[in-house]
Amino acid sequence: MGPSALAALLVAVLAAAAPLFAQSSEDWWGLAPCALCLWQRWPYWVAAGLALAAALLVGRARRVLLSLAGVAVLVSAAIAVLHLGVEQGWWPSPLPGCQAPTAAGGSTPRSVEDLMRGLAPAPTKPCDAPTYLIEGLPVSMVAMNLLYALGLGGLTLFLAARRSRI
Repeated sequence: MGPSALAALLVAVLAAAAPLFAQSSEDWWGLAPCALCLWQRWPYWVAAGLALAAALLVGRARRVLLSLAGVAVLVSAAIAVLHLGVEQGWWPSPLPGCQAPTAAGGSTPRSVEDLMRGLAPAPTKPCDAPTYLIEGLPVSMVAMNLLYALGLGGLTLFLAARRSRI
């Protein structure tokens, strides 16, 4: 296996590491994801699959697949920018699932039971509530994902653009 195939495998591992870390933060530390958090994970899986396929091919096909993997990672960065703006209050979330649960219906509830029946059965974390992995560090999980996606996307596109032995 040549160095360019190893580089593609490295990209696949690094792309898969992001959603796996996010899932682990839920399982180990009890962090709750919102809808936009979950959206940010899918492009990483696409990138990992494309990078794995790139490792199996040679020449121009490898470069094309690795480039597409880099673009997929940058899609996660774009979703992170959207999510960061929602967290900071710069714009509202485009997803209805990102809103804090409220009582359903237009009528005023007559009792606490009516109010409770009107709430969502399993409240989700609103997208405008930042989650911090490290207490006291003012960098949310979304901001960390943005930095990681920009770095990995840039690295992947750099590796795809290399002409030597790819």
